[in-house]
Formats: sequence, C-alpha cells, structure tokens
Amino acid sequence: MITIDPSHISTSLDAAYATASALTGGKNADYIPYLAGVPSGLFGLAVVTPDGQVHERGDARYEFAIESISKVLTLAAAIEEVGPEQLRAKIGAEPTGMPFNSVMALEMHDDRPLSPLVNAGAMATASLLTAANADERWAKILAMQIRLAGRQIRLSDEVNTSEQTTNFHNRAIAWLLYSGGNMFCDPMEACDVYTRQCSTLVTAVDLATIGATLANGGINPVTRERVLKADNVPPILAEMMMEGLYDTSGDWAFQVGLPAKSGVGGGLVAVAPGRLAIAGFAPPLDPVGNSVKAQAGVAAVAKALGLNLFRSA
Repeated sequence: MITIDPSHISTSLDAAYATASALTGGKNADYIPYLAGVPSGLFGLAVVTPDGQVHERGDARYEFAIESISKVLTLAAAIEEVGPEQLRAKIGAEPTGMPFNSVMALEMHDDRPLSPLVNAGAMATASLLTAANADERWAKILAMQIRLAGRQIRLSDEVNTSEQTTNFHNRAIAWLLYSGGNMFCDPMEACDVYTRQCSTLVTAVDLATIGATLANGGINPVTRERVLKADNVPPILAEMMMEGLYDTSGDWAFQVGLPAKSGVGGGLVAVAPGRLAIAGFAPPLDPVGNSVKAQAGVAAVAKALGLNLFRSA
C-alpha cells in the first residue's frame, strides 16, 4: 500500500469540492419517480484510505439510492461464489458500446450479456447465485453490500416500490435472457432481486469505503474484515474500467485513468488500487446518466493526487 499525506488529501478535497460545487447543468433522473424528487442541490465528496482514514466534504453522509453501483457489489458476491472464469464465461467482460438498458445489445449477441455492469448482465449475475428463492438470493446480495460498506445498509421501501412499479423494460430484458439460455433462475425472480439491490440507501462515505475495500485487496479498511479474496479484486476493477460509466467509460479512462462506477441516483466511486477510493454524490445527471458534479469532483481529486493508473511512477 502507498500512503498519501492526509493533508494533501484534505487540500485536494477542498479544491475539488469548491470547483465542482459551482457547476450547473444536468438533471435528476425522472424515469424513476423517487429520484426525481431528491433535492438537486445536494453535493458531497469523500475519500477513504486503506488504513481507514475518512475525509469528507458537503453532503457526504446523505443517504441516496445506490442504483447501478449495486451491480459492482452483486458482481463481487457472484465472483466469490462461482469464481472469475465462470463469471466471465457466462456473463462476459466486454463493454457493450450501448446504453445500460439496451435491448439491441442483447439482440446483436444472441441474447447474451457482455458485461455484469449493464442491466442485462446484472440480472444474469444475480441469477448465478445459488438460492432456493428470491429472499435467499436477496439476502446474499444485501449481506455483501453490508460487508463492503462496513455498516447496516437498508432497503428503502419507497425506492423499491417506485422501481418495482416502473421496471417493465427490465422485465422484458430478463425474458430475453431466459429465451437465450442466459438466465440461471426464474427471470422474474432475478428482475425482482435486481430491482431490490438498486433500492438500498448509501452515502458517499459508504461508497468510498466500498471502493477502499477494493483498493485494499478485499479487506474492509473500517471493519478490517476480509470481504473478498485478493485474486477476485482485479477482475472486478477491470469490469469497472470498461463499463463503469455507461457510454462514457472510455472517456473516463482516457481522462481520469481509474476504475469507477456510477449510478443514476447521483453516486460515483473511483478506485486507486493500493492507495484509496474517492466517491461523490449529486443528483443532477448528464445525458448518459452520470452525476455532473460527482464526476468533476472525483476527477479533480484523482488528478490532484496523481492517481491515474496509466502514468508511469
């Protein structure tokens, strides 16, 4: 692990928070009614290091819907259970180059998902977990969220109801997966559980803790529990690098050079392996579905600390 001077982290956070706070533009996701009603002026940044230091600014303790960032945590649960090679063989490890809820991406590849970080792949990933029923499958996923965050994460009934009553597109995707032999449990069970996993509440500090667990080789820096096998962390980070920011994942890799994952709830987490994790939260999104302020804030901290993985020394 490489230790970064805490004062440097603090100074970088101050500057990034001030710069990103001044940004305008973007709008809350409105296709999920709950998200449309979240105050759009909220903004928080957080950094957690492998030795458990927590640095935060703004609304970093505000609870918001985890949404698509949950795909990383379900991926972690599945990869621990079935291993990286089976995960890659059944789900895939390639960017789709299309929106996260694309049906065309499935149709072009014989109803096979290419990535666990798009909706189709996330539902298929949830279906890989061995479980007797939906509640048992859900319990495994929630347990992983709790262990990675290091605190009691809870399902929001309000978010879940809002999502379950509007998830018709995902239901259709689940049936397409099933028709292609790429769904490994009842398709509506997988869709239900996937919807639940997106409906838990987290904070920017939680996301930074999750990211720091990945940066720390699978050991949670707050609880000191080994949550993931060390060998399972690199495949997770690789998936995040390729598909973590939807259609702009390549641009993020080009400009920031860190594996990351965003969600339409306004959250974003980026991981600098062996160093730290940075997370941001602000509800207004760009047209692709990434938080405008969180992207800017996280990128500014990463640049100030020289964390781009593609730099030599």
